[in-house]
Amino acid sequence: MKIEKRILNPERLRRCPAQFSFIEHDLVRGGYLRRAELAAWALYLVLITVGDEHGLSYYSDKSLGRLLSLQPAQIVMARGQLVAAGMIAYEEPLYQVLSLEGGRS
Repeated sequence: MKIEKRILNPERLRRCPAQFSFIEHDLVRGGYLRRAELAAWALYLVLITVGDEHGLSYYSDKSLGRLLSLQPAQIVMARGQLVAAGMIAYEEPLYQVLSLEGGRS
């Protein structure tokens, strides 16, 4: 059975502004979601939202913890999972969200 797509709420149709963030579809198709826990994906969402056109941002652990209601140790663990999964690079204080190309598992 083929499902036909239709706009459910035309008044709230999402449009990309000049400075936009996006989530690559390979996040699902490439098996990335299995590579980290929920806190790591919350951190990833913030990083792709606040990053510049190169995926760079420099939020502190304290700021990220406040935004995500996570303790410092949870931020460190989440960041470590994303680095190990090949999702981000980190050199204090700089984060870079990485392209998902070639990362299929």
